[in-house]
Amino acid sequence: MLEKLQALLKNSQSKYYHFPVACFLECQDGSLFGGVNVETSSPNAGICAERNALFHALSCGKNKNDFTKLHLYTESKESIFPCFICRQALIDYCNRELEILIYHEDGKIENYSLDELCPHSFSEENLR
Repeated sequence: MLEKLQALLKNSQSKYYHFPVACFLECQDGSLFGGVNVETSSPNAGICAERNALFHALSCGKNKNDFTKLHLYTESKESIFPCFICRQALIDYCNRELEILIYHEDGKIENYSLDELCPHSFSEENLR
């Protein structure tokens, strides 16, 4: 998976902040939906890699019961995590058990569940 993420990372459009990120959302059937961050000169008009992958999968007909893992990579030496906008989208469209795997260049992989990253989240249950 690390090699796939590194290859996908080359498609990142990160000319403003120079922080490329690549992501694959994996489904139960083994399908992968890739996404990279796309920056614009107006920061709010861009999109993070995680939401790019998620929205790609949703637009292809997948749903929260299909998603099993989110694979995340950047070349930073520090651990990276989904931003809070991405976390909200993941909470809304994925199961809390979704595995989030954070890859490092040296091969180390950190593993978290979505619920671990978002223990006190706001979701559709709060709107009822």
